[in-house]
Amino acid sequence: MRALDLSHVMAGPVCALMLADMGAEVVKVEKIDGGDDTRRMLPPDINGEPAAFMMMNRNKRGVALDLKHPRGKEVLKRLVANADVLIENYRHDTLERLGLGYEALKAVNPGLIYCEISGFGRSGPWGEQGGFDLVAQGMSGLMAITGEGPGRAPVKVGAPVTDITAGILAAMGVCAAYAHKLRTGEGQRVDTSLFEAGITHTYWQSAIAFATGVSPGPLGSAHPLSAPYQAFQTSDGWINLGASNQKLWLQFVALLDDPELAGDPRFKDNAARMGNLSALVAALAPHFRKRTTAEWLVILENAGVPAGPVLSIREMHAHPQTIAREMAPSVEHPVAGRMQTIGLPVKFSATPGRVAAPAPLHGQHTREILSEIGYSEAEIEALVAERAVRAAERR
Repeated sequence: MRALDLSHVMAGPVCALMLADMGAEVVKVEKIDGGDDTRRMLPPDINGEPAAFMMMNRNKRGVALDLKHPRGKEVLKRLVANADVLIENYRHDTLERLGLGYEALKAVNPGLIYCEISGFGRSGPWGEQGGFDLVAQGMSGLMAITGEGPGRAPVKVGAPVTDITAGILAAMGVCAAYAHKLRTGEGQRVDTSLFEAGITHTYWQSAIAFATGVSPGPLGSAHPLSAPYQAFQTSDGWINLGASNQKLWLQFVALLDDPELAGDPRFKDNAARMGNLSALVAALAPHFRKRTTAEWLVILENAGVPAGPVLSIREMHAHPQTIAREMAPSVEHPVAGRMQTIGLPVKFSATPGRVAAPAPLHGQHTREILSEIGYSEAEIEALVAERAVRAAERR
């Protein structure tokens, strides 16, 4: 698969990142002045190179084009002629006004898969609105179910979850469209949004609302359908307990040596525990504070009760399971040097993905890629001189 990544910041780059990690040949197309906005998300940096940009754009080669310049448009169309996929997350009709919308590029390449990621989708009353993760989290209902409990200020999910999920959904859509193309030769538009990505995270809460007519609220770390299934404070940290069905509850409560709790009718089954969740948490909390997180993990594992520690990001990076699953690999960057990144979260037995290359410098591969699509060295230098393209200094 050959893909052109015309997107910026997060959702689109995540889509292209997923495809690149799975083996697609991805060319990131940036504007000539400054490039992707994540190049200016500083600090942090590594030897002056922005950490945010390097995280989102590994395994891609990079060119820099002026899409308002006639010669820059010509270059893009020549790239499109040899591409399977184009990914963009510009505001409504931006590329259409430049003469680079789906219909125009379909005329160049009828087999093109044109993937659009926007705030709210390309149709509907909000189809022309721009979107950001924070706005999408609020409108999708996520902020109404996230936080410590009723009466507290709205809280967003810590990660930009609608951006990331929209990118993953887009990659899934591109792969489905590519399967169709392999059978028929036909391209098509693929359209998803941050808003819809947020909605997909409300499956449980929407099921409750559809069934009861009532919108669920925030429960902290607790589950809306089963208990106990949440975080508890230990003597030295926090632990997540997953005693989420009756068998696990009975296994867990047997560990506590508390006959009164085991026989309490308020906690006899899941429905009773959910109906008395505050009382359940109050009854369990003193037990957890008697031991350290490490002690509880051993006890719960031996009893077959699912549990895990609440790790910091750096603790997660160093965890043996993270390392075993190659989820914090290192890559060599020409300026930043040896640096860590996040690994491919899908493993394949026959066609493994890998982190093979760092994020490109701004315009790093412009000369190389233009040469591959038929431009002579003199023509490339003329395009650079005209500022139709930008090419990094030869290294």
